[in-house]
Amino acid sequence: MAETQRQPVPRNDSGELDTALAFLTFARESVLKKTHGLDDEQLRRVLVDTGTTLLGLIHHLTAAERYWFGYHVAGVTSEKDRDFGMDVAELDAAQVLADYHTAIQVSDAAIRAAGDPAAPVAEPVDGEFRTLRWVLAHMTSETARHAGHADILREQIDGTTGR
Repeated sequence: MAETQRQPVPRNDSGELDTALAFLTFARESVLKKTHGLDDEQLRRVLVDTGTTLLGLIHHLTAAERYWFGYHVAGVTSEKDRDFGMDVAELDAAQVLADYHTAIQVSDAAIRAAGDPAAPVAEPVDGEFRTLRWVLAHMTSETARHAGHADILREQIDGTTGR
């Protein structure tokens, strides 16, 4: 089967922060790409026993962006308590997608404000002041993992593949 959504991995290698942000952006775009061209029913379609849906993954990743970059990196205490669930039954699909885009913009601003990958986070992670580098690595792996889930769901919906 041809990969119809293929995109090359970033070639950024000019600095640690730019490279890390390029790969996080690539993972985010890979997730979002899986929603392109789908209607509301397809975005909510349950194809696995866990109940995971494309829209649910986006909702979950929005909470993760706000928690890790908003609370831990930027220190915004209102972002501390997040629901990481994937239940979107009562939510408008367009709003869920818009919220993810907004969360990404706010996260990127927090990342750029922190600047140095070695900078400690504003709020400790499990009692330790980890670095921006650690949060970037964590969120890149989390987002990439869910991009893989999204890829499988999209292939089951209409046969579209690729990263």
